[in-house]
Amino acid sequence: MIFTRQDHETLAGILAEAGRREVMPRFRNLAAGEIREKRSATDLVTEADEAAERFINAELARAFPGAVLIGEEAVAADPALVERLGDAELAVVIDPIDGTLNYASDLPLFAVMAAVLVKGEVVAAVIHDPIVEDSAMALRGEGAWLGSAGGRSRDLRVAPAAAPREMTGMMSWQYFPEPLRSTLPGHMPAFANVSSLRCCGHEYRLAAAGNGHFLLYGRLSPWDHAPGSLIYAEAGGYVRMLDGEPYRPAQPTLGLLCAPDAESWQEIRTILLS
Repeated sequence: MIFTRQDHETLAGILAEAGRREVMPRFRNLAAGEIREKRSATDLVTEADEAAERFINAELARAFPGAVLIGEEAVAADPALVERLGDAELAVVIDPIDGTLNYASDLPLFAVMAAVLVKGEVVAAVIHDPIVEDSAMALRGEGAWLGSAGGRSRDLRVAPAAAPREMTGMMSWQYFPEPLRSTLPGHMPAFANVSSLRCCGHEYRLAAAGNGHFLLYGRLSPWDHAPGSLIYAEAGGYVRMLDGEPYRPAQPTLGLLCAPDAESWQEIRTILLS
């Protein structure tokens, strides 16, 4: 199946409308009972997450009849839904609010994201910022760009390669299993700066725009990484699992590392895993 640029614009419009209709009106207006823990005190779901996912699902079902829709909150209720991702002729993975901890903490750093997969391969992606109302977007083979609500657009390009001591990056070390969880932070001083925004969507947006050199992730939920991995790759970056294999959302292994090019990727991997 071919997912066209017009289809892509339809997807982006649905995410933007979800941001306007469901996400932003609830921001800093959630009651205590509208924020709940899932797996831990830092893994939250809010009424806004659920309302936005319902809206996105309904709109996508009208726009793309027969598509398999896999939302983060739906999978929380039924984990078996993810098994449909690899073989579907057309599937959309949806993160109604990426950065829910930030959102629930009244921090304006979150995103509405989706990626389109055809037979398990990511072919289109959107990461929408509902605060400034712009979207980082990519179509496989057609590059990555940032589109604003006013219709302006500019291409995205990853940072050029640099020596490790000059590199900045973002790393979610806490989601790796031991012993990596304990050893990874000790390698951070090899780089100029390593941080985390608690929002994959904005981390991928920053890196795809050349504002940072690498990204490292341990927990690889497809709604978190299918959108950003395509945008980063289409912006010229090198995206691989830590074992060197290409990233496929339906078949993740351990760790995802993004870098400006293959040589930088190998250099970063060597430092982090030494």
